[in-house]
Amino acid sequence: MKTPLRLFLFSFSILLSATALTGLVKPPEPVRVSGGLVSGTLNKDGDVQLYRGIPFAAPPVGNLRWKAPQPVKPWSGVRACDAFGASPMQGEPNPFGPWSAEFLIAREPISEDCLYLNLWTKARSAGRPQDRLPVLVWIYGGGFGSGGGNVPIYDGEATAKKGIIFVSVNYRVGPFGFFAHPELTDESGRKASGNYGLMDQLAALQWVQQNIAAFGGDPGNVTIAGQSAGSMSVNCLVASPLAKGLFKKAIAESGASIARPMSTLKQAEESGAKVMQTLGTSSLAELRTKSAAEIMQKGQGNVRGPIVDGYVIPQPMGELFRAGRQNKVTLLTGWNEDEGMSFGPPKTAADYKRQIRQQYGADAETMLVHYPGETDAQAAASQNNMSRDQTFGAQNYGWANLESQQGQTVYVYRFTRKLPATGDYARYGAFHTGEVAYAYDNLKFIDHQLRPLTATDDELARTMSTYWVNFIKTGNPDGKGVPHWPAYSVSDKQIMVLGDKVQARTLPDAASLDFLFGVLSKP
Repeated sequence: MKTPLRLFLFSFSILLSATALTGLVKPPEPVRVSGGLVSGTLNKDGDVQLYRGIPFAAPPVGNLRWKAPQPVKPWSGVRACDAFGASPMQGEPNPFGPWSAEFLIAREPISEDCLYLNLWTKARSAGRPQDRLPVLVWIYGGGFGSGGGNVPIYDGEATAKKGIIFVSVNYRVGPFGFFAHPELTDESGRKASGNYGLMDQLAALQWVQQNIAAFGGDPGNVTIAGQSAGSMSVNCLVASPLAKGLFKKAIAESGASIARPMSTLKQAEESGAKVMQTLGTSSLAELRTKSAAEIMQKGQGNVRGPIVDGYVIPQPMGELFRAGRQNKVTLLTGWNEDEGMSFGPPKTAADYKRQIRQQYGADAETMLVHYPGETDAQAAASQNNMSRDQTFGAQNYGWANLESQQGQTVYVYRFTRKLPATGDYARYGAFHTGEVAYAYDNLKFIDHQLRPLTATDDELARTMSTYWVNFIKTGNPDGKGVPHWPAYSVSDKQIMVLGDKVQARTLPDAASLDFLFGVLSKP
């Protein structure tokens, strides 16, 4: 071999080694989507393509504030999608309760200009099939007043490595996402206003149908998933006639509105009129000139999430599901052992029983059988359990029962792993949102100083993420290498316990949940 050729090959090998060591790999080719070409980046391992901040609708600002999402304005050239778009307008994120920084959005940017999505997919160079990958669309929680797609535990890389295209979407929250007013109803052309955040989610799902094939995805194999308000959103999307054909499967983690009263359009319009009065405006045009900060400050408390608007949500959720008018899906749903949302000191046994009797009347004594309070300690435990079941357990349980009764395939879990933790965090156990990092194999983002995780957590994350990936791919969480997860039915009530030990068992508190769901479902 001639010396120049030897020198060239040696130099080339050094370049390849440096590339491997530093992660300097060739970025993916631009992809054409609605609006134009977008470019992404590769992860440090070179096996996942990331596209962050893809616009799926026009910025909802100015005259587009409180309107259904509009098409993106086309751009020229290649748009670099290498950073998350702004989180929707909301207050500054600060750790509270069990939620440390990895459970919250980045402190900036936060803006009304927020309708962006993020996408992770296995790189073709990593041996990925050319197309038809299953798709997961993730919808964040935050009580419909906060949240965003850049939360660390929502990262999609680990799921993408397992052959799923992971898409996280932003949607408007608070007074920008769920504000209703008679003027808005009149101008809409649909005799409805208020559910703009849900319409954003619908627009993102339509974007997926139109564009996901360009990334190698299968528009016919889409699963929607969410937690807390994201789970309630999943419940609403399954209910909405506008979502027909946009997905086949649904994952709902701790949240539904089957027995939760929603405001009517009229009630929401009345709240909107009060907001307008508080802001000192007399017309919609004037209200649209107000700063986002002022609207946040004065309007947040009067706007509480989705409503029965007659358009996105055509009738009360319980009525709709009982009548079988929802979109037919395969459902995976559940809730967490310790997600009762009470932050103050518990009531004494005497005060607790007095409140139950005042609140539940003829149902009070039976309620106290299921949620007893003979001692202060027993009353404190019952307050936590009732809070959990009213807000999450009975809602997701009731939804699972209705779907099962109507012949749909359902899988139900109970997450019981008490996350190891230090200091004040140790008291929260299997807290609200605690399961997310396990389900999407994202324990690497957990602050291990606050929560010193163990091999038990690693194994639970492996098992749960396998279940979730199997379900996204096939509609069945069961598979090789994990304990058998039986389908749920109203007759045997078999659920999967996801905790220190993963095992199927009969739901232990079904009688309490049945009773509570019946009480909550009363007009």
